[in-house]
Order: sequence, then C-alpha cells, then structure tokens
Amino acid sequence: MQTSTSVFGKRVGGLLGLLFALLLLSAPKAQAQTWLVSTDPFVKIGVSDKFGQLGSYTAKFVVNGNGKEYSLVRQVEKGQNGVDVLFPSPPTEADFFQTSAGIAANANPGSYTWYCEVGGKRVAGGRFVMPTVANDVTVVERTR
Repeated sequence: MQTSTSVFGKRVGGLLGLLFALLLLSAPKAQAQTWLVSTDPFVKIGVSDKFGQLGSYTAKFVVNGNGKEYSLVRQVEKGQNGVDVLFPSPPTEADFFQTSAGIAANANPGSYTWYCEVGGKRVAGGRFVMPTVANDVTVVERTR
C-alpha cells in the first residue's frame, strides 16, 4: 500500500521534471553572433635550381631581423629542383625557423633580410618587411 507521501513525491518529481524541460526549451536565444579572429602575417621565400643541374641538394635559409638570426634547412630531392618555405614557419612543423638556441621565429613587425646557401655558397637573398597586423571584431546583431 502506497502512502500519500510517496504519491505526493512522485507528483512533485514529475512536476519538477516538466518545469525543467520547459525551462530548457524556453532558454533565451543568443542576441549576436560571436566570432573568433586571427591574423598571421608570413612571407614565402624560395630557391630553385632552374635547370636541375645539381640533382638533390640541401638549402639553408637564414633570416635576420629584430636583432636575431633564424635558420631553416630543407633537403631538395632530385627532380624537385626547388623549395619554398614560410617565415615564420609554425613551430608545430617538424622543421621550423629557429635561432641557434632553438627559439622559434615569430612575426614581429620590422625589416628583415634573408639569404639561402647551397653547398656553403649564397645562391639567393633578399629583404622584406613584416607588417603590423591587428584584428577588428564586428558584432553582428540578430534581426528581429
């Protein structure tokens, strides 16, 4: 035989469950879209043995800027002729631009020079300016 307390408890529990479900269904909608923003400047530099005379070779890229020197070594296989690299390269890659102490390069604004060595000789070089970047976030209101 059930007591009135257990019947009352079941009714209250069911009522609370129903109220909770209604609360979830009537939750307020977001008033604006939310966006995550990122801006990553980089420069692509590269060299190519135009006529493929070397076969395979090792290209050492060196970038100087903001008082630091960064390097990256890439092996170029026969038939490939050339290679392009990104500065700064993400440190999550197996090979990335880094100082002799192993510190990864970053995209600090400023003037940089670069050169590439193959077989101990400079074969190419140049300069670039890393820009200052900033992010603007626009709030997109919901239409009513």
